[in-house]
Amino acid sequence: MQMPSYEEDSSEFERRNAQVLGISTDLVHAQEAWAKSLGGLSYPLLADNWPYGFVAAQYGVLRGDGLVERAIFVVDKQGKVAYIDIHDISQQPPTDKIMAALDKLK
Repeated sequence: MQMPSYEEDSSEFERRNAQVLGISTDLVHAQEAWAKSLGGLSYPLLADNWPYGFVAAQYGVLRGDGLVERAIFVVDKQGKVAYIDIHDISQQPPTDKIMAALDKLK
């Protein structure tokens, strides 16, 4: 996960009335250890672990080898997916693209 930059932009997410959630197939204790190693996070981390990868499969990012693609989804208040970015695990999409997608929801 490379989500600390979202922590840095938390005021911009708040200004847009958006909630950041981190979802991974890691177990809760692994997520807690990761967040602690970063000094804590202000947004929730959710474990998509049982049944394994259920949410990832629903969003089409669970790969055949059992790994999960790195992906960003912006979902509006009605539950409609308004923006999708699926990218290499070593990269993080520019936050400005996420903010632009949120701005379109207004």
